[in-house]
Amino acid sequence: MEGFLQSLKADDPLVQKEICQLVGIEAKNWGNEHNIAWKETQMLYWQGREYDRQGVEYQKLIDRAYDELAKNEEFRKALLATGQEVLTHSIGKSDPFETILTEDEFCSRLMKLRSKIPS
Repeated sequence: MEGFLQSLKADDPLVQKEICQLVGIEAKNWGNEHNIAWKETQMLYWQGREYDRQGVEYQKLIDRAYDELAKNEEFRKALLATGQEVLTHSIGKSDPFETILTEDEFCSRLMKLRSKIPS
């Protein structure tokens, strides 16, 4: 998921494909090196389409990505293992103008997905 999220900073679909193959800190580091342009414009990209970071369509794109992730059995097991705990993300940012996914956007999606998984 980190590779996908960071790939949204690239407007070239071929570059996005490469970034989507990165995981964890490797993807995060690539993204950190590519923060200036999107922060100035607040525009992100997926497969040739431009998304306003502050727009509804962007949120729908992120929802679809997490819905796809929730099809992964290992992800579902890990999410269910959190029980009914309120999920937090202490190293994330809260300002949507500074991050492609705020702490709240991240954690609320995870808890929403968890609530939909049959136990």
